Amino acid sequence: MDETTKCLPCSSDFKPLARGKCEEYLVALPGWELADEARAIEKKYAFKNFAAAMNFAVKAGDLAEQMGHHPVLTVGWGFCRVRFKTSKINGLHENDFVMAAQVEKLFV
Repeated sequence: MDETTKCLPCSSDFKPLARGKCEEYLVALPGWELADEARAIEKKYAFKNFAAAMNFAVKAGDLAEQMGHHPVLTVGWGFCRVRFKTSKINGLHENDFVMAAQVEKLFV
């Protein structure tokens, strides 16, 4: 899986990824961590000021709309935390890792 992979439609019939598989995927995503007992992934990005953090959040939000897979974004002075979890399965799906890889491309 890489940053060019697209999100696939997900159904509540899917099973969340096992912790081991999540840890495998995280190797390719420096700075991303498991959260919520391995039911979510998140990363906190640092910026020089609030405007830069907000600009990044807007880009991440636009990407989420295009891909149809939405994170929780927390923005404050000098940071933006991005958190992915697939609510339909109350855990992690490959789509969460696809999105994390896409968000990484926005951080320049």
